[in-house]
Amino acid sequence: MPDWERARTALVDRLREGRIDDERVLSAMEAVPRHRFVPEEYRTDAYRDQPLPIGRDQTISAPHMVAIMAELLDLRRGDRVLEIGTGCGYHAAVTAELVGSADVYTVEYHDELAERAQATLEATGYGDVSVRAGDGKRGWPDHAPYDRAYLTCAASEFPSAVVEQVRPGGLLLAPIGGRRRQTLVRVRRRPDGSLARETHGAVRFVRLQ
Repeated sequence: MPDWERARTALVDRLREGRIDDERVLSAMEAVPRHRFVPEEYRTDAYRDQPLPIGRDQTISAPHMVAIMAELLDLRRGDRVLEIGTGCGYHAAVTAELVGSADVYTVEYHDELAERAQATLEATGYGDVSVRAGDGKRGWPDHAPYDRAYLTCAASEFPSAVVEQVRPGGLLLAPIGGRRRQTLVRVRRRPDGSLARETHGAVRFVRLQ
């Protein structure tokens, strides 16, 4: 059997040597067993810093991208967070390590992925994360307002419903663009509802459905 703990520690060491400075984020990455979220046929690659297929033409994001997004969102214990694009549940688990499982709400378009993610989250100690199958462009208004929201899939622009569900002063983060060219964009929602925008480099994500 692979030594998953050693492989995970080695991955986090590589992230630390790279562009991740927040030790809280690194600790969260080290705490979450990524191999449990990866389909069995790809499990031996779980701690490579790369995306992997999870079914339905979706992927689990590369660990460095999950860490970068967590760092940019400045996640703090008790923040209420909305995730659009649950996938396998791995990114939600990392978020849960930083804010607390009960404050993470995640929406997945594909029913079967949502069910599988919920089961994996429960099996790995993140059962208080709330998972719903549905249209992520509509967000999850029942639990708004959120302090933070992020998309794990690319959109042409931030969905207006998701923006409206984030409190004034809150942060949103998403890959913005088309199929070939995307940019990671962070915005802060101003009190008047407008968005203060920053760009954080080129990225490549599956498209929001």
